[in-house]
Amino acid sequence: MKLRSVLAGTVLAVTAAVSAQAEDWKLAVTDVEGMERLQLEWGPFKEALEAATGDTFEFFAVNSRTAAAEALRGETVDFVVSGPAEYVVINKLTNATPIIGLGRPDYHCAIVVRADSGISTVDDLKGKKVAFGDIGSTSNMLCPMQVLADYGLDPVNDIEKIHTSRNIAHEALKNGDVDALGSNANSWLNVRNKETDLPYGFFKMLARSGDLPNDMIMVGAHVPAEAAVTVQQAIIANKDSIIAGITAHEENDKYVGMDLVEIEDSAYDYVRSMYSNAGYPQFDNFIGE
Repeated sequence: MKLRSVLAGTVLAVTAAVSAQAEDWKLAVTDVEGMERLQLEWGPFKEALEAATGDTFEFFAVNSRTAAAEALRGETVDFVVSGPAEYVVINKLTNATPIIGLGRPDYHCAIVVRADSGISTVDDLKGKKVAFGDIGSTSNMLCPMQVLADYGLDPVNDIEKIHTSRNIAHEALKNGDVDALGSNANSWLNVRNKETDLPYGFFKMLARSGDLPNDMIMVGAHVPAEAAVTVQQAIIANKDSIIAGITAHEENDKYVGMDLVEIEDSAYDYVRSMYSNAGYPQFDNFIGE
């Protein structure tokens, strides 16, 4: 009887300890709208995250980047998966910080022109029409504008800018309706490589960026630092299963070949420079919202 009591007490103590350690968190993804898409595209990641941490994560659907910021500020969401451009603004508005970088392979942008355009340097684009992707996108707007600035061109005043989808920008460049396009390099190459009727060398990359800062998992300022570190270290320790969860759905193919790394806020200072050169030096508002 005494042994049974001791064993029962031990089981209760262990159960209480596990219960005390387990946490319930809310998780959002900034570029996925609707609970159905969240479950479909990021459900395997959530399951892997729960297995790695022992915590429970519940999806919190957001319909905009502003909604994600408000949810963090209101403490109704705890962790957010986001891109670099969104992070810089969210950090300014909420003091959320990155804990894990989603290191994407070959994540960079490029300025592309037609090979027969007579444009041989970035400076030749002065006064020309340049197409960019979605307003506020890291790799399809801010990064290519930064590349122009890195080569001495003012992307606000020295060119004529248009914003459109990647495919439309590609068609416009092919047809000579714009003089150049700025885009995520790999995404543009995927579009280009589908056009087997165009001769090799029809386009040329005029300039490209270095590797861009990572997408990330950020944590709200209200989450205790010890809890954030615990989640961070659990992800690093179980990165293979976490990566498998992220890349399980084809919508996340951009992460195939990725790595998960610890990351700090200073890694995004280059993105802050992008905002400044694009004419948004305060980076306290989401461009295009």
